[in-house]
Amino acid sequence: MAPGPVLTAERLAVARAGRVLVDGFDLELHRGELVAVLGPNGVGKSSLLATLAGLLEPAAGRVRADGRVAAALQAPALARRSVRANVEVALGWWGVPRRERAARAAAALAALRADGLADRRADSLSGGEARRVHLARAVALRADVLLLDEPFAGLDPPTRAELLRDAAAILRDPARATLVVLHDRAEAWALADRLLVLLDGRVAAHGTPREVLERPPSPAVARFLGFTGTIREPLGVRCLRPAHVALDAAGAVRGTVAARIPEEDGVLCEVRLEDGVVQLRAPHPGPAEGDDVRLRIDGGVVFA
Repeated sequence: MAPGPVLTAERLAVARAGRVLVDGFDLELHRGELVAVLGPNGVGKSSLLATLAGLLEPAAGRVRADGRVAAALQAPALARRSVRANVEVALGWWGVPRRERAARAAAALAALRADGLADRRADSLSGGEARRVHLARAVALRADVLLLDEPFAGLDPPTRAELLRDAAAILRDPARATLVVLHDRAEAWALADRLLVLLDGRVAAHGTPREVLERPPSPAVARFLGFTGTIREPLGVRCLRPAHVALDAAGAVRGTVAARIPEEDGVLCEVRLEDGVVQLRAPHPGPAEGDDVRLRIDGGVVFA
């Protein structure tokens, strides 16, 4: 295989109905890596993926591919036939010889633990089963570049966690580059080697998931990544995630509980301070609204 990127985007602009959604987008995608594009709903992630796949003309810039590109869009859109037939038909469209399709389809379904569904009609599948087959169909193509749009969308938490666990191993392939569009941070942490955060139509952060989470480059990126608390300090504003704050009777910071939201494993508390507002998680039953508390703060990131 030739060295260098297998997919390149240069100063790419993406537009829908005359409105520019993404601008100045640059990307080099290499074999063996899994890159996630993370951003809020409506930021243009799906339109960006369609442009990278060649399904939408760029408004500016260009996309170059060194190999074949396959895209799995957000809706599974399975035909009303058997699961096996859905995968084999896709292989036929891809140009795979008829004699190879059955084995390729069976291998992909087995890899996604969907081989037990092979003889089922696609219109009888649950949402999680349909997404599993949709992903197997894309993997079966053995493309040089695989583009996935929200492959875990619309699933209940247990089904999503199970599919995410299975997909994490299958999607990383030394012969293929994979780009996946997401809006859920936990999915990006579970999957990605490299992360691009898309805000307001531009790449607002780029790096490994750990680098971006620990050193967000701006308050806007920090807020998107769950830094829900802020404290004004002499050198700027400290942004904090709930994990940076804990109840501690000996803590140096005083505050008052302004709101509390019960959660499955505890309670999320919003605490007002003299110089800001923070959130923290505490075990049940946690403090009551109006309680004065002391806090220990460890971490966060300061912006001038």
